[in-house]
Amino acid sequence: MSSNPVTVADVGEFGLIARITESLGMPRDVLIGPGDDAAEVATGESVLITVDVLVEGRHFRRDWCSAVEVGRRAAAASLADIAAMGGAPSAVVVGFGAPPDLPASWAQQCSAGIVEECGRAGAALVGGDVTAADQVIVSVTAIGNPPETGAVLRSGAQPGDVVALHGRVGWAAAGLAVLSRGFRAPKVLVDAYRFPEIDYRQGARAAARGAHAMVDVSDGLVADARHIAEASGVAISLDPESIPVPDPIATAASAYNVDPREWMLTGGDDHALLACFPDRKSIPKGWSIIGSVEQGEPGVYINGHRVTRQGGHTHFG
Repeated sequence: MSSNPVTVADVGEFGLIARITESLGMPRDVLIGPGDDAAEVATGESVLITVDVLVEGRHFRRDWCSAVEVGRRAAAASLADIAAMGGAPSAVVVGFGAPPDLPASWAQQCSAGIVEECGRAGAALVGGDVTAADQVIVSVTAIGNPPETGAVLRSGAQPGDVVALHGRVGWAAAGLAVLSRGFRAPKVLVDAYRFPEIDYRQGARAAARGAHAMVDVSDGLVADARHIAEASGVAISLDPESIPVPDPIATAASAYNVDPREWMLTGGDDHALLACFPDRKSIPKGWSIIGSVEQGEPGVYINGHRVTRQGGHTHFG
């Protein structure tokens, strides 16, 4: 009796889709779920739509992350973008590419991770497609409802605004450094790389408090602050000392002879939220002030000096 796992080639495209969708539950605002040419989701007059793609070997390694963790990471990348617009995620559709010898159970576990992360955001997996590929590819398109006051853009920052952060930075970068050196501990850092901790409610809260601009910190704090600065035509001054260095990051940085703030300023994949508020009183509870918006040449400034190096994650760097 063979002990070889059932592969995606064994079950076929439609068999794989059936395995993934048979246990999905549909919330009330999903009018038509998987099985037709498109899903139908009850929405308002406008919707937020975004997509992120994770490619094996580029964004994850199967020997570093479980299938569930890859699914969670893939979903988080798109769901966090909806939150960064001040929106509430409602649904995702998934494009999944896999080599024919990939165990079907891996694909199912990956979809379970997507469903798990969607549950944390109040969204549902409502459909998708699968295809053959040379390596695993997971593309997640997220749909969400914008806030009643309108989506919060990157281009709305104004001189005099206060810059605030919610969530963690540097943790995923530290975890990547650990894994890249062949270690699997400290687990708290490795887990931070494998799946981010995100409070998806915070984007809507920031929008309700009048945030002028907001961005998902996926490429790195400096890189994403620069996105706001350039889109808004303003200078953003950051105070790195206002962000405490957590003990696990400090310990790992010391062991690897790395400046921990390098991870915290340039590391991506934590999916914190960075927003510009009109004043201190507008900042929601749980956010930390880390800078200010000023007139000047668009860019990011630290200690009065413009940060000229790119920093952060780039897809073709």
